[in-house]
Amino acid sequence: MRSTTLWLDEAPTVVGAGIGVHGVSTAHDVFRLPDLWQLHLYHYEGALVLGQSVHPIRPGHVSLVPPNTEVHFHYRGRSEHLYVHLRLREGGAARVVPVMQDAARESAGLADLLRHAVTAMPTSPARATAEVWAALWRIAELPSGEGDGRRHPYVAAAQAHVEEHLAGPLSVPDIARAVGISHTHLTRLFRAETGLTVVSYIRRRRLLRARHLLSSSTLSVTAVAAAVGIADLQAFNKACRRELGASPRDVRAAAGRPAPGGEDAPGTPGRPSPPGGGGARGAAPR
Repeated sequence: MRSTTLWLDEAPTVVGAGIGVHGVSTAHDVFRLPDLWQLHLYHYEGALVLGQSVHPIRPGHVSLVPPNTEVHFHYRGRSEHLYVHLRLREGGAARVVPVMQDAARESAGLADLLRHAVTAMPTSPARATAEVWAALWRIAELPSGEGDGRRHPYVAAAQAHVEEHLAGPLSVPDIARAVGISHTHLTRLFRAETGLTVVSYIRRRRLLRARHLLSSSTLSVTAVAAAVGIADLQAFNKACRRELGASPRDVRAAAGRPAPGGEDAPGTPGRPSPPGGGGARGAAPR
C-alpha cells in the first residue's frame, strides 16, 4: 500500500491521542485498528511495512493508515511518535495522499498541532478535534511528486502569498521572489496548474474578497476597496463591474445590506469622485 484516500470536508472524530513509546522490549510490533485510522508523526528511525510495501521511517515523517489495515513496525531501540486514532466520514472531495510522507519543514507545525490535541483530549475533545483536523489538512497538502492531483508547491506558496498580501501592492516578480523561483517559471507553473495568469488570479481573489465584505459587513466602500488593495475608488468601481457584473452599491444592495452613511464608489449621485488617486498604495496588479 503506497497511498490512501482522505475525506476532509467534515471534521474527524478523534477517539484517542497520545505519545507512543515502543522498541523497549521488542524490535517488532504488529498492529491493526479494525475501525480507526492511524495518524503517526515519527521521532525515530525504523520501518513501516504494509503488505508488500516497506516504508522507511525517519524523524519528521508522517503516516496515515486506513482502518482494518495490518501494519508491522520495526524499531531500532527506543522509539517515540505522536499518534492519533480517528474516524473519517466519507463524502465530499476525495484526496489521495501517500501513506508515508516526509513532512520536512511542516513537521514542527504538525508536532505543535498534535501535541495540542494530546493535551486537550482529556478536557476538551472539541479542541482536540480542531487541532487534528488542521493537521490532516496540512498533511493532505504536503508537497509531493507531480501528477498526484495536488497543487505544485510553488503554486501553493504563491497563492498563500497572494492571500496574505491582498491589501497591498502585488507584482508577479515580487511573488516569484517570495517563493524563490524566477518570474518566468512561476508564470508557466501557475498557468499550467490554474489556467489563469498570476495577474488574473490576483484580480479574481481581490474581487471575491470585496464581494464578501460588501455583502456581509458594514464596512464603507472606501474601506472595502482599501482592504483588497484597490484604494482608487474609480478603479475599484470598474473592477467590480468587470469581475462581479455590478457596481459596489448594487453588490451590497443585492445582499440586502445598506451602504453605511450613503457612501459608495465614484459615480453615485451626490457623491463626487475624489480627485487624483493614481499613486494609491495597492493599485491594480502590475
